[in-house]
Amino acid sequence: MDDTVLWTNLHPAQIAELMYAEFGLKVSKTVVQKLLKKHNYRRRKAQKKRAAKQVPQRNEQFENIARLIAEFESSDNPVVSLDTKKKEYLGNLYRDGHLYTLAEVQTWDHDFTSLATGVIIPHSIYDLKRNTGYINLGTSKDTSEFACASIRNWWHHEGRRNYPHATVILILCDGGGSNSSRHSIFKEDLQKLADELGVTIRIAHYPPYCSKYNPIEHRLFPHVTRACQGVIFTAIELVKELMEKTTTTKGLRVTVQIIDQVYKTGRKVADDFKETLRIVFDRFLPQWNYMAVPNGQVI
Repeated sequence: MDDTVLWTNLHPAQIAELMYAEFGLKVSKTVVQKLLKKHNYRRRKAQKKRAAKQVPQRNEQFENIARLIAEFESSDNPVVSLDTKKKEYLGNLYRDGHLYTLAEVQTWDHDFTSLATGVIIPHSIYDLKRNTGYINLGTSKDTSEFACASIRNWWHHEGRRNYPHATVILILCDGGGSNSSRHSIFKEDLQKLADELGVTIRIAHYPPYCSKYNPIEHRLFPHVTRACQGVIFTAIELVKELMEKTTTTKGLRVTVQIIDQVYKTGRKVADDFKETLRIVFDRFLPQWNYMAVPNGQVI
């Protein structure tokens, strides 16, 4: 605990008992509650706000991302935020949340993954301009190939229709996972995708330890979690149905697709990848900012 923050995990009734035992002061728990409120003691939970590590040029990248968003907001091109939501398991396994039921819902008393009947990888895309989410439920592994398949699905089903004049897709994403800024395999798969779609894909990674600032983390994921709370995931079709019910008062809409395909882990880039690399890196912070330009297209 932080030594500069005064705290207690005692309840008002316990504090009242201690006041009588230690000081002979007989007060009710109601009085204790009023005193706590008067002196600004409130029930709080820890907040994940301190960065585990200060990354050089962190603020510069945030300013760069803000500039890119502003530039794309006034164009015909989409701005999307990309990430994989927490992995879920299928089966009679416990999940947090309450439901109105006519009978008690009973699950296994342990959450061993060996009791699961399957796995769900919810790779997600959030469209900042349209306030819409697109979730691809994978049943295999979260790989760069799966991430690019998810982008492909979104483009064919929604992106191309909603942005008919788009020439560039701006994707905001974390620096790790299946879309790692350090792994060449993601860049190779991304280049293949750009060639296939015929659209330039611009990537802007958030610096390490800054994933919580990715818009999808607070504009989509919490609402999807709320739509699914308390329900036991017995089938992937049920998960799809629940996630598609995600809404907010500000008009959030979510589309969900299932990608039932096996993706291999441990894939290596082509032997001549570095020699034939066509990824265009920005001059400013190239480790986090770059473009995959379709073959034959001139920047």
